[in-house]
Parts: sequence; C-alpha cells; structure tokens
Amino acid sequence: MSKKMQTSDEHHEELVKGQNDQLKPILDKSEQPMFIYLDDNHKACNSKFASLLGFKSPQDWARIMGFLEPHVAEKSRDTLMTAYWDAMNKMKASTIQLTLTKKDGGAVETTMILVPMFFQGHMFAVHFVTSTA
Repeated sequence: MSKKMQTSDEHHEELVKGQNDQLKPILDKSEQPMFIYLDDNHKACNSKFASLLGFKSPQDWARIMGFLEPHVAEKSRDTLMTAYWDAMNKMKASTIQLTLTKKDGGAVETTMILVPMFFQGHMFAVHFVTSTA
C-alpha cells in the first residue's frame, strides 16, 4: 500500500500547526499579540494579534495571502525585511519599530521582537508585538 505524497503546501501547513501546538501555552497566555511566520501563506497568530489588526479570529488573519503588503506599512517594510533576514541568516533576534496596517486600512504603531526558531528542521520567525500608540 503506497502512502500519498505530501505536497509542499500540505507539509508547510502541518509544520505551522505543529509549531502552533508547541507554542500554544505561550500564544494563549501571553499578554502580547504574537504571530508565527514560516512564509507568506503559512503563519499563525494568537487572538490578541488578530484583534490588533481588526480580524475576528486568528484563522481569519491566517487566510490572508501574503504578509508585507497587506499588514506592513510601506515605510516599515525594509525594516522588517532586514530583521527577518538577520533572523533567518544570522540567527539574530531583533527589536524593531514598525507601522502595521489594519484590516480596515488604519495604522497601528508597534514595537516588535522578532526571534528565529527551529521546528522539525525548518526556520520560523516568532514575533512578539506591542502597540506603542
């Protein structure tokens, strides 16, 4: 009996679910909005982060394709991309100031701590967010 080959997309979905399950106690109990990022289409967040950006639930937020364009103000994109590059390539955590874009188009000023993390041999970025407004 042959096992069905898993697509890359299915594999990434399983990875995010596994990482989300592993971090669930932190995601659920953290006073901070948080999200986990594998790639633009494979991410998860806690209710506080979804709410910060105007979404009803973490699942509603995770369904949005992409991350930079829908969620990060243009003036903050280079800052986030540099911090992400440092996390993924230098294993360096960063604390950065970003303007995030809410679902309704509004802006929210934040301080974000971006931390690299491994799960099942894959690099993730875990983000802790504080609204500064």
